[in-house]
Amino acid sequence: MATDLGYTCSCCGEFHADLPTSYSTMAPDVWDPAFENTPDSMLSSDQCVIKAQHFLVKGMIEIPVVDRDEVFSWGVWVSLSRDNFARSLELWETPGRESEPPYFGWLTTALSIYPPSTLNLKTNVHTRKVGQRPLVELEPTDHPLAVEQRTGITMDRVREIAEGVLHPRNDT
Repeated sequence: MATDLGYTCSCCGEFHADLPTSYSTMAPDVWDPAFENTPDSMLSSDQCVIKAQHFLVKGMIEIPVVDRDEVFSWGVWVSLSRDNFARSLELWETPGRESEPPYFGWLTTALSIYPPSTLNLKTNVHTRKVGQRPLVELEPTDHPLAVEQRTGITMDRVREIAEGVLHPRNDT
C-alpha cells in the first residue's frame, strides 16, 4: 500500500515514486533457516513453531496517520503461550473468532529504526475476522513505538521511516 505521489529521499537524494505505509517481516527474529529441515519446527506466512517450544503468529501493529484517513502498519511476529497458540489455530478459519479475548504475547520482531529495541515488548494480540491478520496492541509504555501507536504519526514521520528502512544505518 502506498500513499501520496512519492518523495525525495534525504539520505540518497533520489526521488522514490511510492511512499509505503506498510512494512512486514517474513519471519520472527528468532527463526533460523536451519529449522526448516527439522520436524518440530515450521514457518508459514502466518504461524511459526520453533523446536516445539516457541509458538508465534504474525500480526499487524497499526498506527494512525495524523490528519489522514490512513493507517501505517508494521507486519510483526509475536510469541504466544502454547495454549493460546493452539486456541488461535483452532479458531483460524472460524467465523466470529474476532470475539475471542486478546492473547498476551511478546514482540519478536526487531524494528531497527526504533531505539531502544522493540524485541520483547509486551503485547495483546486481538484476533480479527477470518482473512485478517491479528491486531497487535503494545503495552502502553514510553517506548517510541508504543507512543506512536497511541498518538499517531505524521506524514513526515512516514517519510522518515521509509528512509530508515531503505537506508539502514550501521552503528557498529
